[in-house]
Amino acid sequence: MRVIRAAAVIVLLAGPAFAQEERMPKYGEAPKDKSAVEIESERAADRAYKHSLGNIPDRGPGDPWGNLRSDGPPKAVAKAAAPKQTKTGGTAN
Repeated sequence: MRVIRAAAVIVLLAGPAFAQEERMPKYGEAPKDKSAVEIESERAADRAYKHSLGNIPDRGPGDPWGNLRSDGPPKAVAKAAAPKQTKTGGTAN
């Protein structure tokens, strides 16, 4: 009984893989010819894509790290104040 169930599961899982294989051209096969409607829809999509690229404004070269570095020399780091000692002689936390 387990063998039959295992075989049924394998068949059910392998079905979609074999169905997908029919749509994809095999290696070395020539692609199928496209209909006139498919060719025209691809041209329209290509024209719309090129038109949308024209709507993007031109920007100059940007410096994404520009706000993290300065033009001048590095500033001197101020020394931290000495930690205060308590009565026991340790530093304050």
